[in-house]
This record gives sequence, structure tokens and C-alpha cells, in this order.
Amino acid sequence: MPVELRDQPFEPLMVLAEHQVRLNERHAGQYGATAIFIGAMRDFNAGDTVQGMTLEHYPGMTERQLQRIVEAACQDWPVLDALVIHRVGALQPQDPIVLVAVWSAHRAEAFAACRFIIEELKSKAPFWKCEETTAGPRWVEHNTPG
Repeated sequence: MPVELRDQPFEPLMVLAEHQVRLNERHAGQYGATAIFIGAMRDFNAGDTVQGMTLEHYPGMTERQLQRIVEAACQDWPVLDALVIHRVGALQPQDPIVLVAVWSAHRAEAFAACRFIIEELKSKAPFWKCEETTAGPRWVEHNTPG
């Protein structure tokens, strides 16, 4: 169940299609649901215009934490596969930041596991955001609620 950090832009639907080909080789006919979450950078936050953002992480620790989150989802729901791709580095408004995809036999489990992964990622993964606003750079202290 791949977890990957990327410092270059990615196209979530292309990554998803490529992963789906490999998934079908292993699990063809076993899954009936795919739940997907794609998060993009907004051009506003806390009432201010945001012109860009740098997303920092702690290499090694961040990937391990994301893997633990995916493993926890697989313990709680019958997940056949999951995929997490997350950007780091410099981002611009509308750049995709995160892709979470979950495959399961049924939609309820796929939706629940996907939501769990993104909510845990937002609250527990060691990422730090520095936004570029018209007033200058600022570190984001809290994530917005789901």
C-alpha cells in the first residue's frame, strides 16, 4: 500500500489510473468501490489571500507516520489497497497537495477508510506549512476543520 512524498507537481487522476492498472493485476474482481480524496492548495486562509506555500516535512518520520495511518485504516476496515501521495516543497494555488485512494469490496468501508486516512493525516502527520501572503510569510498553526 504505497505512501509517497513528492517534491514535484503530480496529476492525481493520472497517478490513480496508473495505480489502478497494477491493482487490477492483483485484485481484479475483488473490489467494488474506490473512494478518492484529492486536496488542492487554496488561495485563501484565515481571511487572507495566499499567493504560495512551502510545505516542509521531516524525511523518514513523515513517511513512517503516513504508513502507520494507512495500516490503522486496514485494521479497522476491509481495505484491499490504499494509496497516499502527498506534495512537499513549494506549491501554488490550485496545485494538488494530496491524493488518498482506498479500494474495498463495498462503498461504506471505502468511504470510511478514506475519510479516516485524510483526517488522521491532517491531524497527525508531521508537516509544516509556511504561507506567502500579501503581508509576508506566516506559519500555519492549525489545520482547518474537515
